[in-house]
Parts: sequence; structure tokens; C-alpha cells
Amino acid sequence: MNDLADRFFAAVCAGDDAALIDMYAPQARIWHNDDGLEQTVAENLRVLRWLSRTLENFRYEDIRRHELPDGFAQQHVLRATLPGHGPIEVPAALFVRVSDGLITRIDEYVDSAAIRPLQDHTATHRASEQRA
Repeated sequence: MNDLADRFFAAVCAGDDAALIDMYAPQARIWHNDDGLEQTVAENLRVLRWLSRTLENFRYEDIRRHELPDGFAQQHVLRATLPGHGPIEVPAALFVRVSDGLITRIDEYVDSAAIRPLQDHTATHRASEQRA
């Protein structure tokens, strides 16, 4: 489980879609507490790709991981620099279900106040793209 988790978070930071696709079950779902919606693998990859392209010095720190009978739980702080904003720190916890060595579900809980700069950055860029 630790190897899978290490490879997963390294692939997220690197924006390595191929590695992530290899770790997700095709029917996997990813849920986030900030919007209450489930994402497909393709939808989640778009978000993770955006994070790896947008954030500078993107990393997970203060990691506390616990193996579970059907996966693992991880608490961490995502740390990075958001261009035009500065450093960000996002405390989060994930519950990851694994079956046959593949991730089948992630339930992610993030500090909604801490992700506000990311949401604002996205909204600003969408607005400028629409004006162009």
C-alpha cells in the first residue's frame, strides 16, 4: 500500500497522466468535500494536470499515512507557490480504496478556506479567456 501511495502522489506532483491511469481502476470515482461531487478518472486527471502545470514547487509534506484493510488513509499538507499569489498550504485528508492493486475510490477532505486562492486563480483565468 505504501508503494502505491508513494507512486500515486509522486505522479500527481509530476503531472504524469500515464502513471496515474495505470493506478486507477477504470470505474474509479473521486469525491471532494468542497463541492460534494464525484469525478470520473478523466475529470480528476484534468484537475491534477492543471495543478501540476499551475503550481510551482508542488509537494506533499507532513504526511501521516495509515494502512486500512481495503486501502489507506493519508493526511498531508499540500505546499506550493501559486503564481501571482505566493505560497499556499492546503491541509487535506484522503481515504483511498484499493482493489486488485488499483485505486477504486478516493474521498478527499480539504480545508475549503485554504483552496480559495486556487479557486480564485481558476475563476480569473476563465474570465480572461472568455474576454479574449
